[in-house]
Amino acid sequence: MASRTGSAGPEADAVAAVFERRTEPIEHLAERAEEVARACHAMAVRFHRGGKLVVFGNGGASTDAQHVAVEFVHPVIVGKRALPAVSLTSDVATLTGVANRRGLVEVFSHQLRFLAEPADIALGLSPDGNCANVARGLEYARERGMLTVALVGGDGGTIAARGAADHVLIAASPDPRVVKEVHVTTYHILWELVHVFFEQPGVLEGGMVAR
Repeated sequence: MASRTGSAGPEADAVAAVFERRTEPIEHLAERAEEVARACHAMAVRFHRGGKLVVFGNGGASTDAQHVAVEFVHPVIVGKRALPAVSLTSDVATLTGVANRRGLVEVFSHQLRFLAEPADIALGLSPDGNCANVARGLEYARERGMLTVALVGGDGGTIAARGAADHVLIAASPDPRVVKEVHVTTYHILWELVHVFFEQPGVLEGGMVAR
């Protein structure tokens, strides 16, 4: 079937623009491969020492938190090691109870106080980097000695500006849809590289420890 005259150019440009909005943030992340690798190594060390992953976020990021947790606990790749992980957004009763009494800003820090240990990993997701309760959770976790990792978007927001986490990985896009897509890719990379480190003898021992 013949295409409509004059429509191919604008349509092709629109499609190219859609892909370009997604390509640039992924390339930005790829350029920071060493930072990503350091975060993954530090996570692997914590798991190796018996720690668990504790994940949290708001709204759509709350479902990402649950996605991350199940990826580690129940790997979709047959034969990969299951690793302990929990999402702080899975228990609606606890989440709303804490929010009602202590306020929304404290919903994650309060749970971390009672459910996490210093040996654990805190992973906070914030699409714009400005979620006050995610920042508070990360800061509390860091004060307690947990390893802290943040997945944020845009320019990193207040979480990046305040250095709220040991490792801040940015999906550099103002588009929340693109940020979410890049975050999914990022936490799949975290999962994959953590397992790569587990499969390399000696890299999780002694002097190879990363923070």
